[in-house]
Amino acid sequence: MAAACAVTAAAVLLPLAQAAPDTGRPAAVDGPASLTVAPAAPADTCQNPEASLRPSAVDGAAIARIKAAGKLVAGVDQNSFRWGYLNQARGGVLDGFDIDLVRAIAKDILGDPDAVIYRAIPTSQRVPALQEGRVDVVVRTMTINCKRLEDVAFSTAYFEAGQQVLAAKGSPITGYDTSLKDKRICFAAGSTAEATLTAQSYGSVPVTVPNQLDCLVRLQLGEVDGIVTDNALAAGQAAQDPSVQLVGSPFTREFYGVAMNKDASDLVRRVNKVLEDYRAGGSGSPWMTSYGVHLRAVLPNVGGPPQPTYRDG
Repeated sequence: MAAACAVTAAAVLLPLAQAAPDTGRPAAVDGPASLTVAPAAPADTCQNPEASLRPSAVDGAAIARIKAAGKLVAGVDQNSFRWGYLNQARGGVLDGFDIDLVRAIAKDILGDPDAVIYRAIPTSQRVPALQEGRVDVVVRTMTINCKRLEDVAFSTAYFEAGQQVLAAKGSPITGYDTSLKDKRICFAAGSTAEATLTAQSYGSVPVTVPNQLDCLVRLQLGEVDGIVTDNALAAGQAAQDPSVQLVGSPFTREFYGVAMNKDASDLVRRVNKVLEDYRAGGSGSPWMTSYGVHLRAVLPNVGGPPQPTYRDG
């Protein structure tokens, strides 16, 4: 277990300001400017939260601002294996499924997939970063839900996931059930896992961290007994550390979306246009190509992206 922890720390937990070699793709830059914690998201109470504005290529104020700056400022993760992480096999370049999508957005708006300033932000900072104007978009395994829609706008869904429990092999924890009683269960502040466990903890002892990966390190060190997180993220963590495994079944159905400022409706429509093109082409689509490179090994049998739903106004 200690050896696995050392591997994770060496491969993933790198300083935010570490510069990567010039490989044509920038490393993460700029940590968070403040530490305001985003509110937890309770169960959805609105209808069809995944419905977003219809796609359009028409420029508005938000697109004009990005073009004037010459860069798309993207809030991302640099610690989520397969999603957004510093790929040491490629010289420390920022890589992953979410990063591919950021590059597609930048290419569409600015004509250059490398015209991006990446800002590594913790889970709890995703909403504040948008509200404070520190980033244009957040592409960071962010679940669309009603509470967050009060604070930010979302694109259509680009991936479907579900909450599940990650525990050490041989653990008595069997899933999101009574086996969690008196167990120290870790989750990231501001995550949907936090809302889930607040609503029904099964007698577990909550352990909150800023970043979801911090939970894996604590599990490796024996400081917690289990983790509740998206199975899409947990699958990547289990691939990093063979001493842990997903237990039980997913107990929610959740959709990731690109988050933006509520006032940036033109940007929302433009991102939805990008996603229309990104999904197009069946097995040869950019979405499926990125899935094959980054996720198929840890999340097999995914047939394709979720279908978009739209709303007017």
